[in-house]
Amino acid sequence: MANSYETRILRVLEYIHDNPAGDLSLDALADVAAMSRFHWHRVFRAITGETCAQAVRRIRLHRAASRLVQTDVPVAQLANDVGYPNLNSFERAFSDAYGISPAAFRKAGLFLPAHPYFKAGDYPMHPVETRTEPARRIVALKHRGNYAEIGRSFETFGALCESRKLWPQMGPVIGLYLDSPDEVPEQDLRSYAGAEYRGDAAPDGMEDLSIPGGKTAVLRYKGPYSGIHAAYHSLFGNWLPDSGEEPADRPCYEIYLNDPRDTPPDELLTEICLPLK
Repeated sequence: MANSYETRILRVLEYIHDNPAGDLSLDALADVAAMSRFHWHRVFRAITGETCAQAVRRIRLHRAASRLVQTDVPVAQLANDVGYPNLNSFERAFSDAYGISPAAFRKAGLFLPAHPYFKAGDYPMHPVETRTEPARRIVALKHRGNYAEIGRSFETFGALCESRKLWPQMGPVIGLYLDSPDEVPEQDLRSYAGAEYRGDAAPDGMEDLSIPGGKTAVLRYKGPYSGIHAAYHSLFGNWLPDSGEEPADRPCYEIYLNDPRDTPPDELLTEICLPLK
């Protein structure tokens, strides 16, 4: 690690992800960081670009959004599981962040194909274009497990880039997804959280990877990250069968065009890239 502050930031981010229903007050997180409350607040904001309270709220609500559409857990129980024992407080916070109530978000099924009312061909439509993508060198952190939980690896990656002042050497933030979640058990899914890299040697602790260039189908998705999985089914179920194209034997990747720390969930832009033959 570059320094002890970086280590403390990563420890706190991991703690938030592992304990969404726990005590995530500024005092508690300062204790996890082993730093005074006053100075910890300043260090965290300077390195991550947001306050502890903002990070906790964003991580908790992202967890809630994914579980709303992945599970049938009652909203009140789900709210408690992500740190909102008061249902009214959770509904207000979720509606403020996502512009829609938790119940309406669940009904819209913004993650699924597993939604009981979706049938093949009925997935939401998104614009798709075919273009020639450049070869990309990326540096990234390995993630194992549910793709919907890769956010914790992106949190770590972002904190490392902030701490080491790496962002000037980085291009677009990219997620690389090596397996099909319809074929590989969730716990075995392999992915990477990183960004295009324009520096020399890969930063310590990051893997140096390459994405070949070439003909690529690019779906532009606008909305919360919990809806990306359904967008894949739109790409493969709506666009691909009528396109006359054949997928290449290479994994899909995603390019994230704006920052979830300062962008409302319904304004987030993601390009889903499917390499073609």
